[in-house]
Amino acid sequence: MGRPDAYVVLTIAVLLPTLEAAKLDLIWVGIFIVLVVEMAQITPPVGFNLFVLQNLTRKEIGWIARKSMPLFWLMMFAVLVMYFVPELILWLPGQSAAG
Repeated sequence: MGRPDAYVVLTIAVLLPTLEAAKLDLIWVGIFIVLVVEMAQITPPVGFNLFVLQNLTRKEIGWIARKSMPLFWLMMFAVLVMYFVPELILWLPGQSAAG
């Protein structure tokens, strides 16, 4: 196993030509990947951040996972919004390009 961010760095070179050929906005893809990786870091049973919090708080991993579920569902909602309304995500980067 390893860190999810390392997997992203290793695979993006292979995926980049495919993403460009599919004419996906690379800013959108980057934000999407960051959000999904963060979701993976708080998802049991191997969520890295859960173990960090367990070490810091000395609480059981199940307790920490239950307390992190509202954040997980909030991120899941954000992923759905990103998927169905991509213009919302791309509005702010578009403002700097327009100026």
